[in-house]
Amino acid sequence: MAKDERPTLFDEDIRILLFDYLDLRYPKVRTFEEKIMGRSRSDVVALLPDALVGIEIKSDADTYARLATQVKDYDKYFDMNYIVIGGSHLKHAHEHIPAHWGILHVDQTEEEPIIREIRAALPNPKIKLKTQFVFMWKRELWELLRQNKLPAYKSKSRKFIVDTLLERVEQARLKAQMCDLLFERDYSIFEAENE
Repeated sequence: MAKDERPTLFDEDIRILLFDYLDLRYPKVRTFEEKIMGRSRSDVVALLPDALVGIEIKSDADTYARLATQVKDYDKYFDMNYIVIGGSHLKHAHEHIPAHWGILHVDQTEEEPIIREIRAALPNPKIKLKTQFVFMWKRELWELLRQNKLPAYKSKSRKFIVDTLLERVEQARLKAQMCDLLFERDYSIFEAENE
């Protein structure tokens, strides 16, 4: 297909390819869409056994107008971050993101479009585990207390529980437990409570 014949890639086109890419790349991954974090909404969050990966999609129809704010918010919440781009952003995407962000490109030069990693993401130097607790339900915080043989603190605030966990449990262990709970999260419980 000639360069000028390539169809414009929209967000939904990229998402389909992205989910296939993530399933092939990682032995264990769970994805969440449209998660609010700070003043932004992450397009996709990839949950790995030991990390939360933020993924911002910039289709051919998108601009960089909100990206500076999105980068700040992603860097507050995710262990690694990627931008996924269509061909129109290939030459300039790296100018709009920090060096620790990875770049995934939807390559349309083959018969079928595929995602290629242009630049691997590095660990986010700005992440703090405490900030990531925003993704945890209170019942999951109670479970973390139980797993670490700490008192239940059922009447205490989220802040108190998070501070207690961070003070008394080694961070790598706590992060792995957090990811396990997010993998096992059953949204039907939450939906049933809101009916």
